[in-house]
This record gives sequence, structure tokens and C-alpha cells, in this order.
Amino acid sequence: MKYYSLNQSKDTASTSFEQAVVQGIAPDKGLYFPNEIKPLDPSFIQNIEQYSNQEIAFKVIQQFVNGEIPDEELKNIIAETLCFDFPTVAVENNVYALELFHGPTMAFKDVGARFMARCLGYFNKNKQDQQVTVLVATSGDTGGAVASGFLGVKGVDVVILYPSGKVSDIQEKQLTTLDQNIVALEVDGVFDDCQDMVKTAFLDSALKGQNLTSANSINVARWLPQMFYFFFAYKQLKGKHKDLVFSVPSGNFGNICAGIMAHKLGLPVKHFIAATNINDTVPVYMDTQKYQPKASKQTISNAMDVGNPSNFVRIQNLFDNDFKALSAMFSSQSYTDAQTVEALQEIYKNSGYIADPHGAVGYLGFKKYQKSNPRDTGVFLETAHPVKFLDTVEEALEIELPIPDQIKSVIDKKKTSLKISSYEDLKAYLNSRG
Repeated sequence: MKYYSLNQSKDTASTSFEQAVVQGIAPDKGLYFPNEIKPLDPSFIQNIEQYSNQEIAFKVIQQFVNGEIPDEELKNIIAETLCFDFPTVAVENNVYALELFHGPTMAFKDVGARFMARCLGYFNKNKQDQQVTVLVATSGDTGGAVASGFLGVKGVDVVILYPSGKVSDIQEKQLTTLDQNIVALEVDGVFDDCQDMVKTAFLDSALKGQNLTSANSINVARWLPQMFYFFFAYKQLKGKHKDLVFSVPSGNFGNICAGIMAHKLGLPVKHFIAATNINDTVPVYMDTQKYQPKASKQTISNAMDVGNPSNFVRIQNLFDNDFKALSAMFSSQSYTDAQTVEALQEIYKNSGYIADPHGAVGYLGFKKYQKSNPRDTGVFLETAHPVKFLDTVEEALEIELPIPDQIKSVIDKKKTSLKISSYEDLKAYLNSRG
């Protein structure tokens, strides 16, 4: 499998999986994309319940790694990545929550971060003196997941940029308390400022010697493993329901893009809904066909506070930049904080289920769709444990949430971060490390 920059054409595909992972973003600032997507054997989908999650993941990801990591080593990486459950939970009749928060940092990004960390560790293990720096921007959960996934990985330093005062207290503790090879930079700005700094650093010729790579969902090793969730959900619901619809709370659009990739591999899905908060760049585009990035706005579903989602270009490419084909399979709606709180309350009142603000936005996306498609079965993604948004959830539901062990382990630790306010500050820090 070769990869190419989406700023060019498939004919230019010449980058290996290893190069795409290590570089993160193409030299021309484009996102890497596989030059081919081979559908899986239909018999595999038909008999998916006979396979373990690890076996499913291996079959799904194998073609994209294409022998650059030996099969047995790849199976070991998958086993270390998928060491927790991904249950679907019935919330209402024909409505399920797919819980993706049972990993070490209680967020869906644990899978991509752990997979990428182990791939990078494999590629780096025989390079005695080469130190790689993972540079990543986070609007919430990415930072903690990357910090946990890469903690102690030999030959890899991690630098995380996050917007000051715009992540939850628990999210901040998860990315600022680990030390070792993890450094947190607290940015005076919003997530888009952090993401712009990261992209600028990759293209800065003065930093070429730093061996920078990204662990955001722009990196293929972070993005592609997210396909696994959709196969796991289908495995659990197969035979019980037809016409599955996934409603995905979306910020940088990597997760829903991976779901569409799963569909391209042959997974039977009727429709995908990208549910957003008031950062509505994509919903507006689906209404107007005009893509107009905007400054992000702070919300209670902060991991989706993204005004220019990087992965939407990948989604467009999956539909050959054909808007008619895209809109037949994909829709997008936005919701306010007030609507999100009402959804949290509605879910809890109807079923006793405690959602997080992001999952609540996903629920709203399917409920709107369901009005016109009452027989379809909806799966909304619960991308983080509600305790990570403790104040919001407890106030909305008037309850007290128990603190899971994963959170107890960091909540009382001392935060350590360096404050920066500009790209020049980031560059100065990177160059100061010697």
C-alpha cells in the first residue's frame, strides 16, 4: 500500500505506511491517503460474529500496513491496543450508545493513540540515535490519550499543545501530570490556534532536524484504527437490527471519516450523521455547498470545538468530491449547549443512562434523523466517560458521579505546563531542547 497527499493525485502515490506515520503530514501540507481501498471478503462480514475483536481489527487494518510490520508483530500491536471492551448499550427502542471510553484515559482516542505509539515504537526500535518528537494539538481528549499511549516509549518525545482554560479539569490533569517524555504547552488561544501552530511547525524548514510527527487524526496511524469501532458495533447488533445508522459527535471529523472508510471496506451502514456543536462549518457546507472555516467557539462539548476540521477533505475524497454522492450517505447538523443539556436530561429520564455532552450531541443527531426514518436503528458514539465533564453532567442531572480508578490516579497530581502565546514561542521551545 502506498500513500499520497490529497493535494496531489493518486498517480503520485509513493509514500510508505512508515513514511506517512513518521512524517504525519505531507511536505506539501496535504493529508496522506491510501491509494487503494480493497473491500473485505463478503464472507468475513457475513460471519463477523465468529471472530474476536482482535481478529477483526487485524483483517481491517492489514492492507493499510501491507507487510511493513510483520503480521505477528501487527497482531501483538493490536492485542496491546485493544485491551478493553467496546459495548453497545440499549438506550431506547432502536437507539444504542456505543461506549468507547473503557480505555486508560476513558476516551475513544485511546485506540488510535495506543496503535500509533506502538507502530512508531516498532519503526524506531532499530534507529539507535534517532529521537522522534510527536507534536500534537488537543481540544480535549487527544492530549490525554496521546500522553498515555506514548508514555515511556523509547526514542519518542511528546509535546502537547492545548488551549488554556478550554479543556475540562480532568482532561487537563491527564495531559499535564505524567512527566517522563511528555511535555504540555498551555496556549493562550483556542484549539484552532494550537492546530495552526502544529501545522506551521511541520512546514518550517528551520525545524527539519527535529524529526517532527503528528499524533492528531491527520496521522494515518491515529486515524485508520478508528475503523475498528464500527465493525465491533456491527458485530454486536448484526442479526438484531437492519439499516444501521451511525451518529458521530464530530470535531476534527477523523472518527466519522474512519466510519465511512469501514463502509468502503464493505461494512453495511445505511447512513452517517456528523453531529456537531455550534462549531458548524460542515453543517453549513452541507446546506450551502460553501466551505467557510471560522474561528472556533467554546462549548460544553469542548472536544468538538473545531472551526476548520482537518479530516473533512478526506471524507470528500472518499466520495470523489461528488457532493450528490456525499449527501446521499452523509448528513450533518449542529446543536447548542442548551440543546445538549436537554438531551442529557432526556436520555437520563427515559433510560437512566448517563451520557457525556459529546454523546448527547450524537444522540440529538440521530433523533432528528429518526423523525423521517423511524424504522432505522441508530448508534450514537459515546466518545468519553461522563466523569470527564463532571461539573456539566452533575449540574444537568442533579446527581453525583462516582470517580473511576483511571481518573483517581491523576486527579490529585500536580499540573505541570509551559505557557506560550505564539508560534515563535513554540519554535523557541523546540529549539531550546538541544
